Amino acid sequence: MTYNSSSYTTGMDRTARSEEVCLKFPPKVTSPGLTALLVQKDKLGKLMDYSGPRLHFQMVVIFVLTQIIHSLLKLLGLPLFISQLLAGILMSPVIFSDEHSLVTISEDSVAVLGSVGALGFMFFMFLSGVKMDLRLTWKSGKLAIAIGLFPVLVSLIFWLMTVKTLHPGGNVFSNKIFHLAVTYSGTSFPVIHSLLSELKILNSELGRLGLSAALIGDMVTLVLTMFSVWVNTGIQKGSKDVLFDVGMAMLYVCILVFVLRPGMKWMVKRTPEAGQIKDTCFYIIILAFMISPRFTALFRVYFFYGPFIFGLAVPDGPPLGSALVEKLDPVVSGLLMPIFATTCGMRFDLSYFKYSTKYAYHQAVGAVVTLIIKFGVSLLLPLLWKMPTRDSFALAFIMISKGIVEMGSYSIMNDSRIISEDIFAHLTIVIIIVASVVPIAVKKLYDPSKKYLCFQKRTVMNSRFNQELRMIGCVHVPGNVNSIINLLNASCPTRECPIALDVLHLVKLSGQATPLFIAHHNQQKASSNKSYSDNVVVAFKQFERDNLGAVSVNFFTAVSPWNLMYEDTCNLAMDRLTSFIILPFHRRWYSDGSIESEDQTLRSLNFDILERAPCSVGILVEGRRNIKGSNSKDTLSPSNSSSYAIAVIFLGGEDDREALALAKRFSQDESVSLTVIHLKAVDSLEFFLSEDERMLDKEMLKDIKASVPLTYVEEHVKDGPETSTFLRSIVKDYQLILVGRRYRSEDAITLGLEEWCEFREIGIIGDLLSSSDFFGNFSLLIVQQQRKRNG
Repeated sequence: MTYNSSSYTTGMDRTARSEEVCLKFPPKVTSPGLTALLVQKDKLGKLMDYSGPRLHFQMVVIFVLTQIIHSLLKLLGLPLFISQLLAGILMSPVIFSDEHSLVTISEDSVAVLGSVGALGFMFFMFLSGVKMDLRLTWKSGKLAIAIGLFPVLVSLIFWLMTVKTLHPGGNVFSNKIFHLAVTYSGTSFPVIHSLLSELKILNSELGRLGLSAALIGDMVTLVLTMFSVWVNTGIQKGSKDVLFDVGMAMLYVCILVFVLRPGMKWMVKRTPEAGQIKDTCFYIIILAFMISPRFTALFRVYFFYGPFIFGLAVPDGPPLGSALVEKLDPVVSGLLMPIFATTCGMRFDLSYFKYSTKYAYHQAVGAVVTLIIKFGVSLLLPLLWKMPTRDSFALAFIMISKGIVEMGSYSIMNDSRIISEDIFAHLTIVIIIVASVVPIAVKKLYDPSKKYLCFQKRTVMNSRFNQELRMIGCVHVPGNVNSIINLLNASCPTRECPIALDVLHLVKLSGQATPLFIAHHNQQKASSNKSYSDNVVVAFKQFERDNLGAVSVNFFTAVSPWNLMYEDTCNLAMDRLTSFIILPFHRRWYSDGSIESEDQTLRSLNFDILERAPCSVGILVEGRRNIKGSNSKDTLSPSNSSSYAIAVIFLGGEDDREALALAKRFSQDESVSLTVIHLKAVDSLEFFLSEDERMLDKEMLKDIKASVPLTYVEEHVKDGPETSTFLRSIVKDYQLILVGRRYRSEDAITLGLEEWCEFREIGIIGDLLSSSDFFGNFSLLIVQQQRKRNG
């Protein structure tokens, strides 16, 4: 076995503290196994001498440490990135001695783990570019452009002034100084997107503004970074080399824009509608990405942004961008990026603070000044635009956030000897402080749910009878379109009692970073070249023509993550003064009781809307289909019957009264026959309801009996099983049943049924009627009246 010596630096002063480390060739990669090592340990050496087992062990320790730390820090509201950095610091020689460190101070140990992390960072930058849609920069408002542009430029100028004052002899346009200035003052779109996602305000009003400003700021930062490289080239080599580098960089961009991007669009066009991209196309793009760092060096592009620029050329969204993100993102964000963040923490060493130079302190002061100036400019601009003070402060904190992109930039600069270890240590402390303070401050300052605290009643009961009822119909899949149309047909809207329907098509955000909200009636041309809702629009336009004068329809499309779709729904309800939201149930059945489809993410969304909605909400459980795979029409369809049989199961309470008010509107047409089934406890066991509630129930029943023709049925039951038996005997006679949600409402009528309740979001009676025991091709609408909330 031969040995090769190489110089490896471990101290602050590389010339003064260097040591020789011997590398063994050929390197030990795969161990012969634990058993063999135990038997022949003297001959084969320790298990950790082999790079394969050592890497596996280091990865396990990284994830265990990260999860332990995050389980504690998440209680304080700190992001996962901080836990990953701290895990790296714990694994570094700061805590363990060199002999006992999990990452021993040797070239092969550091190189293997660092290479895996660096690969993850390349993939992260590439996917960040794929998710971004540069077309949205032209759609950004004046405020977003101002917040994206001015804080970066103003803070950059102040940083240069500060460093020039503290260090008069230095050249502020050198590669080291100017490049650091850009990283201090710059804005990172991936970092801000990650922050907003973690705080769950990505598609809130503040989140959308922050994303738009971050997109502008990131582009400005990219240009300034390239400019800093070209300026340094001009200082060192001359103007001819600068012009050559600029020309090569422009050629690289032109090749991406006019050659590679059209080629990828051609792949997209050859993909069937709603189909998946071919694996061959996917592999070609991955191959091009893997060799992109070599091309960036050839075309004089800063290698840090090479994969990012290539990702910008990839068409975002489905089918290509979505396929790349869905296949790569779990591995990158779940495996590779935690390793990279931890390796960044491993570079940190507190001992460098003892030997910090005056120049390092100047850099730390400059970084703090830059953050303060950037925060001030980011705060002043929204205040000038009359934004609320708390929202302005929250936005200013968002714009100064730092994270993995800045940490990666400083680590690369440290490895490239652009900055020294003491500067790196100071900057790491700054990033840890900023990344810890920002999410806590934003969470304290901005709570989007507070705007849903309506003091105005927005219910069906409080809507004037001779005015239009404003409703929102939420659509996820094509089957929801027919269900909502059939329900509204059953309501028989008239010119005297019209309906103003806002159709909201909710689409999962896939392969993109920026949520979209499209108001189809307000724009001549969509803000994106994708058509999300054409079929939905056509169907409801036909419904509007069939009910001319009685129904008016507007169309909206919201493209956002599943867990944040409630924001789009509730915001639209606030803006449109909506009284009632129709939500599709997450499960659909066949007539034999078997499940046709189920979506748990849709169930979580329904829960979120029920908790936050600024108006009344109804969950529509579709009638069972007669034949598997058939497209048979719902029983609510006009072709099935000349009249509609509607029943209201009334037990009492505000939700049941809201269901009665909705049924009152539905029964204005002669073709609708309404039955009110009033379930009462035997022996007058109504102590579960307060006196006020019973008085309101009586008034509501008296009013509906006097205003519309109906069949009133009063049934006395003693407990839940008797209620179930009675309802099973009568449900087959109706096509639509309305029932109040009555969430957490105890009653003798439902006694014994709650423990069998599977779906809490539709209440005990709703869950009972939707169970497989109740055979019948009827649809079910569970109603919840607008909730009263305290600020």
